[in-house]
Amino acid sequence: MSKNLVIVESPAKAKTIEKFLGKDYVVESSYGHIADLPSKELGVNVESDFKPNYTVSTDKKAVVKKLKSLAKKADTVWLASDEDREGEAIAWHLYEQLNLTDENTKRIVFHEITKKAILKAIENPRSINYDLVNAQQARRVLDRLVGYELSPVLWKKVKGGLSAGRVQSVAVRLIVEREREVENFTPEASYRVVGEFSNADGRKFKAKLPKNFKTREEAEQFLNSCAGAIFNVDDLTTKPAKKSPTGPFTTSTLQQEASRKLYFPVAKTMVVAQRLYEAGLITYMRTDSVNLSEDAKTAAQEEITSSYGEAYSTPRNFTNKSKGAQEAHEAIRPTNMSTRSVQAESDQARLYELIWKRTLASQMSDAQLERTNVRIINDKNQEVFTSNGEVITFDGFLKVYLEGGDDQEDDEQDGMLPKLSVNEMLDNSFINATERYTKAPYRYTEASLVRKLEELGIGRPSTYAPTISTIQRREYAVKGTIEGKERTYTELTLANDQVETKTLTEKVGADKGKMVPTDIGKIVNDFLVDHFAGIMDLSFTANVEKEFDDIAEGKGNWTEMIKEFYGSFHESVEHVSENAERAKGERLLGVDPESGKNVYARLGRFGAMVQIGEATDEEKPKFASLQGEQTLGNITYEEAMDLFKLPKTLGEYEEEEVIVANGRFGPYVRFGKSFVSLSKDENPMSVSLDRAIELIEEKRKADAPIAEYEELPVQKGVGRFGPFIKWNNMFINVNRKYDYDNLTYEDIVELIEAKKQKEIEKVVHNWEDEGIRVEKARWGRHNILKGKTKIELPKTVDAQALSLDEVKGILEKNAPKKAAKKKRVTKKK
Repeated sequence: MSKNLVIVESPAKAKTIEKFLGKDYVVESSYGHIADLPSKELGVNVESDFKPNYTVSTDKKAVVKKLKSLAKKADTVWLASDEDREGEAIAWHLYEQLNLTDENTKRIVFHEITKKAILKAIENPRSINYDLVNAQQARRVLDRLVGYELSPVLWKKVKGGLSAGRVQSVAVRLIVEREREVENFTPEASYRVVGEFSNADGRKFKAKLPKNFKTREEAEQFLNSCAGAIFNVDDLTTKPAKKSPTGPFTTSTLQQEASRKLYFPVAKTMVVAQRLYEAGLITYMRTDSVNLSEDAKTAAQEEITSSYGEAYSTPRNFTNKSKGAQEAHEAIRPTNMSTRSVQAESDQARLYELIWKRTLASQMSDAQLERTNVRIINDKNQEVFTSNGEVITFDGFLKVYLEGGDDQEDDEQDGMLPKLSVNEMLDNSFINATERYTKAPYRYTEASLVRKLEELGIGRPSTYAPTISTIQRREYAVKGTIEGKERTYTELTLANDQVETKTLTEKVGADKGKMVPTDIGKIVNDFLVDHFAGIMDLSFTANVEKEFDDIAEGKGNWTEMIKEFYGSFHESVEHVSENAERAKGERLLGVDPESGKNVYARLGRFGAMVQIGEATDEEKPKFASLQGEQTLGNITYEEAMDLFKLPKTLGEYEEEEVIVANGRFGPYVRFGKSFVSLSKDENPMSVSLDRAIELIEEKRKADAPIAEYEELPVQKGVGRFGPFIKWNNMFINVNRKYDYDNLTYEDIVELIEAKKQKEIEKVVHNWEDEGIRVEKARWGRHNILKGKTKIELPKTVDAQALSLDEVKGILEKNAPKKAAKKKRVTKKK
């Protein structure tokens, strides 16, 4: 057995590190945390200084057993989890659960997975930093207390299955408040004036008035005054300017820039960056530091000088501006600056290139510019046109990289101006006065929300992506698909001394991919803001982060911090649970003319709906679910009443009734035993019999067999994972190798036979007499199958080595749980 056992967090990292260490080292993975608070109970003893009850989950028991066995045989155990607070907590849990001792345990950290960094870490071990562990414990316990106590209040007062969280709920508040700014925004019109001019050489350029006219009358009056005017250059100034590069990436800036330039969601950015880190290609990807090591700056300088010349090299140091920056390690950078690109899957290669360019650019010279401003006057009025031009005289860092921006608008004049001189007379081609409206505040993208959270000091590098993923998974906010509306505007044009008027149209309000709160998100937010103002306060959340930082630096006691918070918080929870009104997000729309009862839009058990009547009425109220883009805030009385006209009989087709109806999962057409779903943009109230028949025939055509194989029909379809064929109850994905629209019979046979072989290979064990088998499942897992029972095995279990007795034991162990669950469901019904 090897003398040294190195324990890291992930198998990918283990493989990379194993290459750098000799035969005396075995590198194993803990697969992340091996111990945590239990999932089905609070797990915190509030009566005993909030002591956490850490347990090893079922799927980690095999990992712990294996690591214990290896640790007993090793002379030294090296705990090599990540160097942030989560990593320190993992090292501590390993120390505790594996029954390690100070004598045989060493803690090592590294910011990059390179041979030099790993060997340096081995030479400089340290002990576990309990200040960092306590900071992580404080966050975990506080967040568990908040979530575990607030969530049941939401179930009772809003809707079942909801959750709340200290950072998550504040992020939702930011999204909701921004949405209300958008909803309450009233655009104001004004007229922007732009003219096109040309010099004696006939070179054209544009200039604009620095101010807008408030009314059409003012704009028209100005244009008329310019008829026959003589324009000339009043002043011309040229000044040198420069642009400096931004610092290398932090977690936040990487997420923002990958969103702008690569269109990555923040969660995807972190997954791809993790792969690059584990492969030893970049430094650690959870950081709010903009520092580069001296070695990194030297390597960057060498790469810049050799590729672009000494004039392009300017070594720099950057300072951190984010609130509460805590991590001591470096910015995100390539481990080898001479590696411009990597041989990896596409997303990894693209993200690596972005990181390489940003890092290199941060150590390059300023771009030198020449900015020209020209003022143009005329002999008919006092208004002055201005135009700005910019010329790059030395590209500097721009040769490699330019930072993106959010919600930027184009300037009127780009690039350089033609050669001009003071008092030079200019020809005027036309002057436009265009009606323009002020714009509503921009909704948050995932990346701009991360930036806002960072500005406010809320959350830390490790929390941004999980927070945004959680609020979308909980459906408190979604990425919007707002199509926008047509709006008319006026354009006045002075040309040949005549003013012409045009009425044009533009689409406004279109907003795709931005964070839009759902009805449930708004209702939960309002309930929490009304009843738990302290938790939802932005400064409170930021101050909590500062307290965590103090604990990490050994300046605070984590149990005292929790104790101070919990007393008043728990009292608030109990008071709200007993006394608060139920939150329905209810809005009175009008009165039903037939019954005289009120019509409401409100939140129901299955989501947003409209209701006729009161819950207290003798006669049960009528309900209808909202459809498509309808929300509790925007549905009108007329739209609500239309929803109650469903189900509606459209007529008959082939001696069967054709009905359009509204179900839990949206509107549909029913024809005999067939159901045809309507698309989101199709209004069920406007569906005619002809349209319904068209949809029925389309479904028939889609469901019709395209061939027969072994006397069984073959059908085509498109599902969540793309196009497929269905045969003998098997769904077979059709990859790009095949022309899906023109599948040949040979293609079909090949696909089916390949699937059949795959199904055979999928079976690891098959005890036919017992009716039990073990099969490969997705993501490297395996399932035990017996009749209708399916039990997923933990990834760490060696399915190949399982005996029949062991499988029976697992089935027996899980059977009581399933029976108990079934009993509870029956009782509830």
